[in-house]
Amino acid sequence: MYCNCTGPGFALHSDIVMPYIVNYGSKEQIERFIPSMTAGKYIGAIAMTEPGAGSDLQGVRTYAKKDGSDWILNGNKVFITNGWMADVVVVVTVTNREAKTAAHGISLFLVENGMKGFQKGRKLEKIGLKAQDTAELFFEDVRLPASALLGELNKGFYYLMNELPQERLLIADMAISSCEFMFEETRNYVLQRKAFGKTVAHLQTVQHKLAELKTEICVGRVFMDNCLQLLSERRLDPTTASMAKFWASELQNKVATQCLQLHGGWGYMWEYPIAKAFVDSRVQPIYGGTNEIMKELIARGIMTQT
Repeated sequence: MYCNCTGPGFALHSDIVMPYIVNYGSKEQIERFIPSMTAGKYIGAIAMTEPGAGSDLQGVRTYAKKDGSDWILNGNKVFITNGWMADVVVVVTVTNREAKTAAHGISLFLVENGMKGFQKGRKLEKIGLKAQDTAELFFEDVRLPASALLGELNKGFYYLMNELPQERLLIADMAISSCEFMFEETRNYVLQRKAFGKTVAHLQTVQHKLAELKTEICVGRVFMDNCLQLLSERRLDPTTASMAKFWASELQNKVATQCLQLHGGWGYMWEYPIAKAFVDSRVQPIYGGTNEIMKELIARGIMTQT
């Protein structure tokens, strides 16, 4: 029923969650989780977003209070990809309410499925990405051992800022890949679909539209490959990652709209892959930081350049 869907959020599991554990986890945490996550026996999630804190991570209210050597975690998260299936969740949590800024009082914890007080809410019904579960998570007096702290205390916001460029580049890469897929689906369709006694591909307006889309997608791929090279060399900066996420996701939505249009009425039918790609594309400018926030970050990077 959900053809062309990926299933669980494998990209988030492998390219977002696991790097937090690899880069900031203790030897024991790495040995405990990474082999099982690599084998697919454990599914990972990261819980940042709350009902009152989305792109503004400093607005997080989930709180962990020290209790002897343990921590007591309370709060809730929403829109968590893999939340329902997750065996381990990286939870963004306030640990110091008296810090000089909110950013200086945030820590990360590894919360495991089955811990007392950790409840998974309903699976949220999305308009797209149907095969990926998205859930609400609730934490009520969850007792966490000291070993559940990921990295150093109150360094969580710093870790998030380090890892978010890769997350945003991942979204951008998926966007460009989706553009390439939608273009090929549409090219194949117009070469077969007939109207006015000939294939739709013979219409000059269709040819020009395909030429325009192909050019923009190729430009996007070159930009993406450059960003991936920067990432591999550890030179990808937050501004460039924000540009990639903003531009690629906007292009994806443009390509989705125009490719669906070239399918005519059939493009609006759920049985066609372009329909699924169309609804899947809409979330790309939202998660990982909205594109409005991306513009703010890009502008900030421009204004602070010396």
